[in-house]
Amino acid sequence: MKPPFRADHVGSLLRPPALAEARAKARRGELAAEELRKIQDRCIREAVEKQEAIGLQSVTDGEMRRDWWHLDFLGRLDGVALKAMEGPKFAGVDDNPPMASVTGKLRCSNPIMVEDFAFLRSVAKRTPKFTLPAPSQLHLRGGRKGISRRVYPELAEFWRDAAEAYRRAIAQLAAAGCSYLQIDDTAFAYLCDPKIRANCVANGDDPAALPRTYAGAITAALRDRPPGMTVAMHTCRGNFRSAWVAEGGYESVAEAMFAAGVDAFFMEFDTERAGGFEPLRFVPKGKCVVLGLVSTKVPALEEKTFLKKRIEQASRYVPLENLCLSPQCGFSSTHHGNLLTEDDQWRKLELVVQVAREVWGDR
Repeated sequence: MKPPFRADHVGSLLRPPALAEARAKARRGELAAEELRKIQDRCIREAVEKQEAIGLQSVTDGEMRRDWWHLDFLGRLDGVALKAMEGPKFAGVDDNPPMASVTGKLRCSNPIMVEDFAFLRSVAKRTPKFTLPAPSQLHLRGGRKGISRRVYPELAEFWRDAAEAYRRAIAQLAAAGCSYLQIDDTAFAYLCDPKIRANCVANGDDPAALPRTYAGAITAALRDRPPGMTVAMHTCRGNFRSAWVAEGGYESVAEAMFAAGVDAFFMEFDTERAGGFEPLRFVPKGKCVVLGLVSTKVPALEEKTFLKKRIEQASRYVPLENLCLSPQCGFSSTHHGNLLTEDDQWRKLELVVQVAREVWGDR
């Protein structure tokens, strides 16, 4: 079976205490970069072995080399600076991740995270999946204000350069053997929320037009991907120390989102914040939807009967053979991690595998 798999997952995993301690030492200058990488290597090996042991067919490196799910990649593109964030904040927390700001011409002049994928591939017996933030993450939070008018007086040129930079980055990953890529795009789910849309207006953008713009950016970024590469897109309403930013159903963005040139959609559906399954009626024939029904924000384990009922409800809009199951997001989109234990994390992933086998009879 090609990816996405019946039991799949978004990607990030809680950082083990040893890795968190090593990262802190490295920041203080008490641990050399090569020593930190050795510890990262060990933690990734162990995480891959655990993923495979519980029956997952796709494995990731848990994003254990990253501080942030998006900024570690975006910050290595030419022309991008990381700045303190203004605008909507995560519910229940005082701090927020920095924001990518475009201050120069966008380019991908050097390979980004290719060595990270190569290591993952070298230790994986199952399909290695790699994740990248979507091009929209260069725009959504700062909007027109976050992109230099001197460098990009017209946004059309910005989007052309962004697509070309992504095509280069993706080609480098493909050359290293990546056949399963996930584009993480919170923008679509964020734009379901009136307060996010109001922030877009304040930034000088039209929130009604952005879903089509962002879908077009993904399609353009994937234009030259090799035929054997499966690309999925993940969207959620924010994931930072178990906090979230946005709420609202997918109805207003669904048609545009499903026009993005990907093979599958990982969609958050674990709470009422995501609305109902009705927007799935817009899914193009033959495309897969991975239902994010298991929460990574809370330790409580979902009931199998509840998950099966939700899958049955979704199958009224998308054929069961085109559905899969996963958690709604990663467990550690940032190095801080969500508010649950590693045992909680693995129990939830085991639950995904068990339910998938019982529903579909395969993996």
